[in-house]
Amino acid sequence: MNLDEASQAIQTCAERMNAVYREVVFDEWAVVALKEEGVNTLLYVGPRKDHFERHFLPDSVALKRELGSLKYGVGDFEFARDAAGTRFDAFMVTGEGSYLICNNIATSMDAITRNELWLAAQVPFVELSEKFRSNPLVAV
Repeated sequence: MNLDEASQAIQTCAERMNAVYREVVFDEWAVVALKEEGVNTLLYVGPRKDHFERHFLPDSVALKRELGSLKYGVGDFEFARDAAGTRFDAFMVTGEGSYLICNNIATSMDAITRNELWLAAQVPFVELSEKFRSNPLVAV
């Protein structure tokens, strides 16, 4: 899939998750390409784009080990239950070297998962992962 298709799929997923959860699950979504020279933000939706790019490394600390792991394939994802504030809550592999970063700046995954509606809100997220698994993002 191309970046426009990925953006639409992510937007649809976010809307569905929020509707099921009855509040915003992730208020920050970004697609990034990890390269040897650093991080390239391909898509960003959220309240703090400049901060996101400047503070990517410290904010990714909770997910850092997982992000660089070779054990994840396209469509795989991981949550950081103890991440709070600007620290990233989740990632999903969207394609070769590209990742969807998800975050809720106001709370943590631990707090999000305490809401009984979280189980149902995961369904659109898993469906998004399957879209990327069957049609990976090809970032130019």
